[in-house]
Amino acid sequence: MTAAVLDRLYAVIESRKAAAAETSYTAKLFARGEGKIAQKLGEEAVETVIAALREGPEATVRESADLLYHLMVLWAALGIRPEDVWNELERREGVSGVAEKAARKTEE
Repeated sequence: MTAAVLDRLYAVIESRKAAAAETSYTAKLFARGEGKIAQKLGEEAVETVIAALREGPEATVRESADLLYHLMVLWAALGIRPEDVWNELERREGVSGVAEKAARKTEE
């Protein structure tokens, strides 16, 4: 397995936009709108933190997969492509976190 699995997952998520909400969980999320997708993402983030603190690595892996899936559903709902995020990560590569955060403050 490689990170390419995320690109394949995103393609499946995109294909579900046109599916019936009765037959696809992803389509149901899209039908509920960006706000509900974002709320679900937040729930998954909390579940990931709880798994990390109380349930151990295996549960954290499972919750992390759920978190990534819901994040990608939100991206698709907002028209964000994975390569947009990959490009941003690449732009930040080699830049210290302190410097990157300082640069954001000057942009605001």
